Amino acid sequence: IQTNCCRLTVNVGWIFFVLFGRGCMNYMFPASYAWGNFSVLAVGIWAIVQRDSLDAIMMFLTGLLLTVLTDIIHISVFYPSNKYLTDTKRFSIGMAIFSLLLKPVSCYLVYRMYRERGGE
Repeated sequence: IQTNCCRLTVNVGWIFFVLFGRGCMNYMFPASYAWGNFSVLAVGIWAIVQRDSLDAIMMFLTGLLLTVLTDIIHISVFYPSNKYLTDTKRFSIGMAIFSLLLKPVSCYLVYRMYRERGGE
């Protein structure tokens, strides 16, 4: 069971990386969007590699929850008006929104990994 959840989390992590990378491709979000998501992805890789560490998985879960909040703020504040909305900006925003919608699934899978590793 542990390997299936870990494998599923890795697959969701790659999808998350591709989606947030496409969200950064148009440079309409500030650098904090990319740095926040990339930092959480790095902690997630560390958490998956360190199979015996509860701290790593808890940091990953906390980071995911924080990026959900900051992604909502970034998307709502930096969404361009219709006259400045090009096709590439529309695609970039769509990928950022899709990444945001995928994060609760990632949070659930990371929480399952936390429980499997002996968390409360």
